[in-house]
Amino acid sequence: MAQFFEIHAQDPQPRLIRRSVNILLEGGVIVYPTDSSYALGCRIGDKPALERMRSIRHLDHKHNFTLVCRDLSEITTYARIDNQAFRLLKRLTPGPYTFIHQATKQVPRRLLHPRRKTIGIRVPDNVICRTLLAELGQPILSTTLMLPSDDRPLTDPYEMRTLLDREVDLVIDGGFCGLEPTTVVDMAQEPPLVLRQGKGDASRFDRE
Repeated sequence: MAQFFEIHAQDPQPRLIRRSVNILLEGGVIVYPTDSSYALGCRIGDKPALERMRSIRHLDHKHNFTLVCRDLSEITTYARIDNQAFRLLKRLTPGPYTFIHQATKQVPRRLLHPRRKTIGIRVPDNVICRTLLAELGQPILSTTLMLPSDDRPLTDPYEMRTLLDREVDLVIDGGFCGLEPTTVVDMAQEPPLVLRQGKGDASRFDRE
């Protein structure tokens, strides 16, 4: 049975943040808010938890998961970023963007694009999410919380608890955080290519 934490969107309760992180460290799968929608997440190196997330969303092994990071310094641990890309990310993070980069050796091979060896990374502008990441001290491996029969993410934490009660370990109620997906930008090519227009302003790449 999933636990259910109501966490304040602007002033997260430290006790609940610590309990949430402990669930991740113990192999749990959680539902948590970002700046674009709710997401499923687990600890980066936890293969059983990753497979549980695949099962919930009916994803095959070609699906690209995202590393949700707390800041730019953490991104550089997992992605190869040159000076020009660093300056661009500094202007756009935190924010509703997912950036595709060449991965470093710190990223498990099973998470990489099979041919290009790339990984999606992002830094959300959401207080609960960033507080979780600061307490955890590493990225959360994530995917949007969208069930196989749906064409948009779930938005109601109470509905999430009802639907996923036996499939996740924790649902965090952080209030409404939107329905629009992130804007996805392939930074592994020159110039960067916008792969999906979402909540982030894609026109900013025309000016870079």
